[in-house]
Amino acid sequence: MSLPASDMPPTRARFVLVGWLCGLSALLYLDRICMGQAVVPIQKDLGLTNSEIGDVMVAFTLAYGLCAVPVGRLADRFGSRSVLTGIVVVWSAFTALTGAATGLLMLVVVRFLFGAAEAGAFPNAARVISRWYPVTERGRVQGTMLAFAQLGGVAAPAAAAYIIDAAGWRWAFVIFGSLGFVWAAGFWLWFRDDPARHPGVNAAELATIQVVAPPPEGDSGPVPWGSVATNRGIVVLSLIMVCGAFYTYFFYSWFQKYLNAARGVGNIEAGNLTSLVMAGSAVGMLLGGWLADRIPHWSSDPVRARRYLGVTCYLIAAASLFAGVRCDDSLILAVLWGVSFCAMHVTLPNWWSVAIPQCGRHTATIFGLMNGMGVFGAMVSQKFVGWFADYQERARGLTGRDAWDPLFDVYVGVLLCGGIAWWLYRFTPLHDPNDPPQEKPT
Repeated sequence: MSLPASDMPPTRARFVLVGWLCGLSALLYLDRICMGQAVVPIQKDLGLTNSEIGDVMVAFTLAYGLCAVPVGRLADRFGSRSVLTGIVVVWSAFTALTGAATGLLMLVVVRFLFGAAEAGAFPNAARVISRWYPVTERGRVQGTMLAFAQLGGVAAPAAAAYIIDAAGWRWAFVIFGSLGFVWAAGFWLWFRDDPARHPGVNAAELATIQVVAPPPEGDSGPVPWGSVATNRGIVVLSLIMVCGAFYTYFFYSWFQKYLNAARGVGNIEAGNLTSLVMAGSAVGMLLGGWLADRIPHWSSDPVRARRYLGVTCYLIAAASLFAGVRCDDSLILAVLWGVSFCAMHVTLPNWWSVAIPQCGRHTATIFGLMNGMGVFGAMVSQKFVGWFADYQERARGLTGRDAWDPLFDVYVGVLLCGGIAWWLYRFTPLHDPNDPPQEKPT
């Protein structure tokens, strides 16, 4: 569908869409991270060990990894409007049902299904961004959206702590889950997969959006899985996501418990300290998004510049994590780990900036694959912490920081591996016989 030519200034529907994407990502992390705040009361109420809580967290993460590709494929076939609306409704329902859990089995099943629905959020968002924004605007959009994901993470610990204190952990999940139904209804009414079909987009804005080429119509066709599996760029970007997920999922899942068990911090204060660390990641996302759009203007080789940025940020993140765990003051620890989180998350909008072009025309599917590969790092991280804490306490008789602090040497090592992976990245066009010339990352 083409819009009539007009001398009117461009409309701003794509900026309204930024608000919808920010709401999506905030809900994504609000519903995900509130689980970390609820670990202690759930353990007390249901009598679960650290290892069993690790199994609950792994159930979410496993589903998130398994379902990223199939849900992304649905978006490439049927469009993001229907798929995004549906998955938000489903994950919100299972967020609320978490509050109805009566034991380990039910908790594992509910969190698995919750993770299966959440898996499609970012692959769909990548597809939306590739169709609604010119390359010159994507970095800021990605950075702002991802910053709001972290702001959801900032709000979740403190908000969950107060709700749990006032009404119990079960009602916290019901309240958080209800927010997604409101978002889904509004998004369905407002959004269109093709900006040319949106009533709020005029010819001038459409010309800005399609500055390179209009989005492909319909099904993107079969995915060349053989080429995907041997593509250096896809493999290395997936490895970066594995390392990043291993690191971040400690904070999403276990940081609250660490503050309680190792540092002797109370529930409300621990929620506030967790929010402080998450605020660092939000700052990193915004800075990273700004850098993602500026790098092409500063460097004749933007991909190389993003590689150097990735290496530097991962080294800073490792150094700050190493220094923080050796501090006795919990506030100083949270500040240093906030710096670590900030540095690591500066790289994420830049990862998106190379990942979307790396996917060719199979944006949601291959992006879902690379993003979903982080499940391996996340699952190992979640299970490792629970196992390590139980081993230290039961087999070695250690408590407090003596039991917990040694595990962070492993996290420092993984961050160093992430820096090496950034150094190894090269943009490698995906060979697809049916593809038009592939957009290069900038």
